[in-house]
Amino acid sequence: MKLTDADIVKAVRAGLGFDDELNEAYVVAQKSFDIKTDALSGKTIVAHEELLSRYVDKLNEVSAQLDTVNRTDANSNHSTYRSLKIDESYLLNACFLHGMYFDNIGKLNSTITADSLTFMRLEKDFGSFDSWQRDFIACAMSAREGWALTVYNAFLKRYINVVVDLHSLQVPINSYPVVVLDVWAHAYYRDYLDDRKSYVFAMMKELNWELIERRIEHAEKIGKVL
Repeated sequence: MKLTDADIVKAVRAGLGFDDELNEAYVVAQKSFDIKTDALSGKTIVAHEELLSRYVDKLNEVSAQLDTVNRTDANSNHSTYRSLKIDESYLLNACFLHGMYFDNIGKLNSTITADSLTFMRLEKDFGSFDSWQRDFIACAMSAREGWALTVYNAFLKRYINVVVDLHSLQVPINSYPVVVLDVWAHAYYRDYLDDRKSYVFAMMKELNWELIERRIEHAEKIGKVL
């Protein structure tokens, strides 16, 4: 009797002492956010947090399904495995970008000092802090439904601004986000209609620079290791 590919894989796994199914599922939990902002309405914030909750639920569902999905049928045209892996990337980014966004907004009386590590690093890599701001705003206006991010790229050993469409398109490899701004329409349309620029300006006036400073410190440690 001719063995199928699935039979061969099963025999090899058994010979190596592996279970038939992988056991690598993970579970993420939504944290609580205390967003105090003059730039967004309470209804927008509640609706946005509920959206994040749905992303978290779906990510956990996909993670569980990946433990038992048939991997022997995986192919580049269509397979359940391929679909789940694409959904995983999309949902994983959706969850954690939203969390980072909620954390770095809503700082009333927001200030950044010229002697802070954040100011000095952005000034060094962009020529001036004002140049960073102009470039970041350009990214925010260029994204479709997506994100504007300032990231530390460990390949380049510097900070860059990037445009991410949806949650998982144009994401540069080996990058750690330090400033995260949601520019999906659901983030602002209730309060600003189609005036994205006013939303972007309002959110940048309330960036939590103390939290961003901690991210920069973490990014600098990453840079020393890689």
